[in-house]
Order: sequence, then structure tokens, then C-alpha cells
Amino acid sequence: MFNGIIYYTGTVKSIEKKNKNCTLTIYSKIKFKKNEIGSSISCSGACLTLESFKKNYIKFYLSSETIDKTNFKYCKKNDLINIEKSLVFGDRISGHFAQGHIDTISKVKSIVKVGKSWVISFLLPKKFIKFLVFKGSITINGVSLTVSKIINNGFQVVIIPQTLKLTNLIHIKKKDVVNLEFDVLGKYINSFLK
Repeated sequence: MFNGIIYYTGTVKSIEKKNKNCTLTIYSKIKFKKNEIGSSISCSGACLTLESFKKNYIKFYLSSETIDKTNFKYCKKNDLINIEKSLVFGDRISGHFAQGHIDTISKVKSIVKVGKSWVISFLLPKKFIKFLVFKGSITINGVSLTVSKIINNGFQVVIIPQTLKLTNLIHIKKKDVVNLEFDVLGKYINSFLK
């Protein structure tokens, strides 16, 4: 479990694809201990298992399922990745509960700057609109955000300067593809109603 509050980012140093397997190496200032090898780490919202680390280099394995469901299929060297360690019981939770299970990817429709904040519109297929809740939580590239508006073909969020400063969303552009995870409570309720 994660809470979508990002304090660290990392830069992709290599992404090695062989057949349907992939190894991702990231350079980051985040620190790990030996007993954290095998732990779950959110990398731009996708829950990945830490395979190894050496100094500031951390390595992850990406399955074909992860590549198919996330924006890692477009990942390239020097891309910026949001990084979050899994929650520790008893810690403060500032965002919302996120599992790191990416539901879909979404394309940026538009970015409008309002003061120092950014209003970003995202495109979303109709089948996913049912998971959106006005003023509800959503995770974009691993960042806990609030749905500020639901539109015909997607939704909007408002991103404040502090969030822009600490995450890879500062580099987002029109037509970029992001990872989305809908609020887990909404997904469970939708499943029960079926």
C-alpha cells in the first residue's frame, strides 16, 4: 500500500527489453537497506519489486503484464520516475490508499495554467468513467490527486506548485501518457453493485 505522497524521483538510466521481459535501472537519491530488497516500491504509480541496489542505482523487473498496462511501454532513458516506498504501519497518511495496481493509462488532453497551479484535463475511455467521483481521489503517475471535474470524455485535476515541484508532473505535456489508478474503495463498491 502507498499513499501517493511523493518525496523522491529518479532518472531512468537503462531499460533493457528481451522478449517479453524487461529490467529497469533508475538513478535516485532515495536510500534503501539490504532488508528492503524484495519490497514493493511505487514507480510512477506501478507497484514494482526492488530487485537490487548499488549506491544510487536501483533495479526492478517489469513483467509483460506491467509493460502492457502502464506507460512503461513508452519509457526511455532519462525519463523521470516518481518513487515511493510502501507505507509503514503507524505512519501519517497524507494522501489516500493506493495499491500500485495501474487500472489504465490516459492521455493529457490539455494543460491550463491558473496562477501557479495547473489545471490538467485527461482523456478516458467511457468504460472507466464510472470509477470517477467528483472530489474523489485518483492516482496519476503515483501521485495522490483529487478529481476536480468530470467531463464527457475524461476528467480534470488541479495540481498545486508543491506537487509540481516534487514530482514528474512538472514535465507533463499535451498528449503525454500517464498511469492511472482509481480509488480502491470505488472499485470495490462498483464490484459489489454488479
